[in-house]
Amino acid sequence: MEQEILQRIQEQNELLQKINIATEKTRKYLMWTFYGSLALFILPLIGLMFAIPAFLSNMSAAYGI
Repeated sequence: MEQEILQRIQEQNELLQKINIATEKTRKYLMWTFYGSLALFILPLIGLMFAIPAFLSNMSAAYGI
């Protein structure tokens, strides 16, 4: 009886370790996906901070405003 309980506990520990590894992989994947999404959103905004004033300057010079 005690042997069966110890065996089940050992099996559960092995399964928990596998679940922990899978969870960590998923967490890292989601973290890098978040960083990538953030970069793909922020970098164009930074580019627009420089592009819009240059565009407005060219347009005002072209139309004499």
